[in-house]
Amino acid sequence: VFSAKQYPLVSKCGYIGRLELQPSISNFPYEVKLDNFPGGPEAFDAVLKFCYGLPLDLNPQNIAQLRCASEYLEMSEELEDGNLVTKTEAFLTFVILSSWRDTITVLKSCDALSPWVENLQIVRRCCDSIAWKASREPATASDDAWWLDDVATLRIDHFIRVITAIRAKGANPEVIGKCIMRYASRWLSGMDDELEDGKNGLQFSVLSGRRKEDQSAGSNKEKKAIIENLISILPPKKEAVPCRFLLEMLKMSIVYSVSPALISQLEKRVGMTLETATVKDLLIPNYKNEDQGKLLKSPDQQRTMHNLDVVHRIIEYFLMHEQDQQQLQPTPGKSSVSKLLDSYLAEIAKDPNVSVIQFQVLAEALPENARACHDGLYRAIDTYLKTHPSLSEHDRKRVSKLMICEKLSMDACMHAAQNERLPLRTAIQVLFSEQIKLRAAMQRKESAAESGNISEQETHQTETKSEIMTLKAELENVKTRMAELQKDYVELQLDYARLNNKQKQTVSWNLGWKRIRPSSLFQRKADGEEIEEGRKRSNSTSRKPSLRRRMSVS
Repeated sequence: VFSAKQYPLVSKCGYIGRLELQPSISNFPYEVKLDNFPGGPEAFDAVLKFCYGLPLDLNPQNIAQLRCASEYLEMSEELEDGNLVTKTEAFLTFVILSSWRDTITVLKSCDALSPWVENLQIVRRCCDSIAWKASREPATASDDAWWLDDVATLRIDHFIRVITAIRAKGANPEVIGKCIMRYASRWLSGMDDELEDGKNGLQFSVLSGRRKEDQSAGSNKEKKAIIENLISILPPKKEAVPCRFLLEMLKMSIVYSVSPALISQLEKRVGMTLETATVKDLLIPNYKNEDQGKLLKSPDQQRTMHNLDVVHRIIEYFLMHEQDQQQLQPTPGKSSVSKLLDSYLAEIAKDPNVSVIQFQVLAEALPENARACHDGLYRAIDTYLKTHPSLSEHDRKRVSKLMICEKLSMDACMHAAQNERLPLRTAIQVLFSEQIKLRAAMQRKESAAESGNISEQETHQTETKSEIMTLKAELENVKTRMAELQKDYVELQLDYARLNNKQKQTVSWNLGWKRIRPSSLFQRKADGEEIEEGRKRSNSTSRKPSLRRRMSVS
């Protein structure tokens, strides 16, 4: 409440002069209410001092308030020369907008003065002045621009306007990308801590008595608005922002339930730069949107720890981008992405909730010619089989068929041949592939030894022969192991056939035994009689010589 005389205000304020003053019940004759006065009591107190002829201190902190207040009270030149509208406008134009620091300060003070600052073009003029000063000295992508930190302190809507104005003046896309990253690191800081808190969210809510997200609902809305605005102003150039930043933005977009269109836009951008990503960046936790980013750990839902669908869509966008680029010029991006995908498969294979279908779909996301070597895929398959020991034989064969044995290295073949988790048919295929590789290596060694000159042959003859002998021994070992496996495979098939015919064989054996048993007893008796007769004959013959001997002696 301010008490003032009528004449000084009416002589300089057209708005008050047009009011129909109502009698007051207080000691003052009239009472005036100024609703939604820009700048509040502080601005009105400064206006009163100006109306009474007292010196007015104009500075970057109050110039926007006084400019809006003078417009509200209609303190124009028509009432008095040098009125407050003219003074504040001149100070804003010639003093404030010529200084970088003062322009930033004024733009920050405009937060609570809407819609007056918009109608008076104060925000637009400040943003244009900042953009002009920032683009006057072009910055390179390697050096940080001197204005990045100051611009990153602005409110999101003012920041968007400044960046839009800077881009319109032809700024480097890499510099725009750095500015966006600096703004995100300032206003979206502590994101990792929030994700870690999500793991213990239920326990924390019990201790505090109320849910943590209810306390920060306003902050979540602000962060969602910041994320959506930053995505909308990303430079279209591929190298403007790194893939790691895009994936961090994608994680936050999922957590704060950003619109699907913007999430799809981010996934496409990640697909364009996927060859520069790492496995850690691709491990996107599986969040539930309605729970504001809480990790799903419930065993009843059987959800995977990581969001596999997002990664699959990113790979599809990568293939689409590669197809478009190959029409212009060939790109070697598939080989690096295949290694990245194999490493990612090895990580998600440790999750017991990853189904065979999910693993297969991700492994087959890239075409066959994208992988020159299948060692990484074999490692992922081995990890999956180790984590899922209860898989059926059909599922084990289904997973093992994802790799091509001919594309395994020698070390991988030797490991796979002794891997008991692989199906028997796959192990035989690996042994056959290993045999072919050994034979090819031997042929290369022999051809290299024959094609060399005489001096080289004399020098390396012993070494070449020893290597050939070693390879021959390894080949024989492989043949032996392969023969053993084939023999085991045949025996398994015979055992299976014997098990099916077990009952029939048991019945036929019992019938035959009943028939054979009497004849065998008869045969035993006949044999016994013959043996007894033979013994008697031998005794009689042995007695005769003894009798003759006695007679001769006598």
